[in-house]
Amino acid sequence: MKKIVLLVEDSKTSAAIMENELEFLGYECIVAVDGKEAIKKARDERPDLILMDMSLPKVDGLKATEEIRKNADTRTIPIIALTALAMPGDREKCLKAGCDDYLAKPVSHKELGPCITKLMQSKRG
Repeated sequence: MKKIVLLVEDSKTSAAIMENELEFLGYECIVAVDGKEAIKKARDERPDLILMDMSLPKVDGLKATEEIRKNADTRTIPIIALTALAMPGDREKCLKAGCDDYLAKPVSHKELGPCITKLMQSKRG
């Protein structure tokens, strides 16, 4: 059975590229286009991992991550922050909000695959 990754990305182009990367790596992908939808899909679908864009409409990635971490049913799902705006301090903000790791865009499968594997093997308990 394929592992399921929830991809939270508001750009259709970026989402399509990441979906292809995830499928290439052997994962099934579900997509949310904003933080509000991400919170709902995390609760409803219970993915094995979440790739969370930080710049999102409605509810940003930091707030969505915090909300996912507050829920007993979703708090252990590994979350990787994705951001194109890699500024000093961003990694720390993402980790403080509850992300398990941080990748700057554009992300290649050479870095994405090992990051996902590492987090799924050391899933929060």
